[in-house]
Amino acid sequence: MTEPQLDQQLLEPVRLSIVALLAATEWAEFAFVRDSVQLTDSALSKRISSLSETGHVEVRKGYVGKRPRTWIRLSDAGRDALSAHVAKLQEIAARAGRTTTRPE
Repeated sequence: MTEPQLDQQLLEPVRLSIVALLAATEWAEFAFVRDSVQLTDSALSKRISSLSETGHVEVRKGYVGKRPRTWIRLSDAGRDALSAHVAKLQEIAARAGRTTTRPE
């Protein structure tokens, strides 16, 4: 098993928030994600595109009645990336707690 690494996509706090939110859902509607992470449509769309390009999320478009809708979900690769990222952050935090020096 390889050592967990920080994921470059998840270093940006807003993308990390989006992925963490999606980890708790099967599929989430775009508007729900937008409102939950408090972004504009444009800002969320850019981040979702970036996460989609790297395989972290999957996007599905469709209609509810005559209204277009976009749904987003965390891919299996995105779920693995989030788990590894969080494990690495926990490792860094634990190491920082053990290496605290005291002033002389």
